[in-house]
Amino acid sequence: MRIYVAGPMTGIPDLNFPAFHAAAARLRAEGHEVINPAEINADPTAAWAACMRADIRELVTCEAIYLLPGFEDSRGARLERHIAVELGMTILYAAQKEFA
Repeated sequence: MRIYVAGPMTGIPDLNFPAFHAAAARLRAEGHEVINPAEINADPTAAWAACMRADIRELVTCEAIYLLPGFEDSRGARLERHIAVELGMTILYAAQKEFA
């Protein structure tokens, strides 16, 4: 399955990249193809809107979204979740470790 990782970045040390990379590694070890925004937007100085445009372009090619803890507090992750829900994608919550 092609899975997009979403979660909070802004205001978190190292933009939360370690959590994104750990989630991507775990999902890849399970045999999934993973889209990791921390790999798409590696420049920490990039503008939020530019990052979101690049991320959403990849998100819509996926079958599922994997939501990291704290996604509820992230404007970008909430937007990505909304898009995923409206497109009928499978929603996977990292905190629950199961498909919803």
